[in-house]
Amino acid sequence: VSLIGTWMQATAQGYLVYELTGSPVMLGIVGFANGIPVWLFSLYAGIVADKISRQKLIMITQGSMMVLAFILATLTFTNAIQAWHIIIMALLLGTANAFDAPARQSFVVELVPRADLTNAIALNSSVFNLGTIIGPSVAGLVYAWLGPAWCFTINGISFIAVLTALSMMRLAPRMAATSDNGPVKSRITAGLKYAFADPHIRVQLIMLATAAMFGFGLLTLMPAWATNVLGGDVRTNGLL
Repeated sequence: VSLIGTWMQATAQGYLVYELTGSPVMLGIVGFANGIPVWLFSLYAGIVADKISRQKLIMITQGSMMVLAFILATLTFTNAIQAWHIIIMALLLGTANAFDAPARQSFVVELVPRADLTNAIALNSSVFNLGTIIGPSVAGLVYAWLGPAWCFTINGISFIAVLTALSMMRLAPRMAATSDNGPVKSRITAGLKYAFADPHIRVQLIMLATAAMFGFGLLTLMPAWATNVLGGDVRTNGLL
């Protein structure tokens, strides 16, 4: 539910900034603002996820995303929204994502026994991919019917589902790894060396980087493409 809302916001955000500016460059800036915190903070965020309760960390990040969604909805409802608002919101959302992703991915290990871990990871990936299909589709319908503010509002409401689920989980205390007390820089270096020394992990990282650069980057420019090819009002194109 929450992933569908997140993709609704990402899609509506792109159409809205293009509707406000008519500039593909601004779409790129919003995409950059959303992605650069992951490059800057995700390695450190992984260390944070190892030191504190992942359950609490995910609740903090998800709660932050909910607040950002409602702020964006309020600005849009009141017609006060400007392109720089969207850029700031994208930057803050990217920062929350940078801390959320490592905690959420590693949290799966705490939820299932080791024998079920492979299936749990596959299910988690399937849910993510399903959200990328349903979310933008629903966003196009809602954007055309009710406008972008409702896409942001629905996303904010969707976080209630994941926060409720997290609050209901009763997990055994997690034992911190013995390596958690080393210097941050040395732990990041050790993690990078381990990842690139292992051929399986190295190939996965290269594949992910390729998809992120040449696949998700094109999605950022999709609103501009839809408007130029289909013509007319952006809101109509959202429905198409």
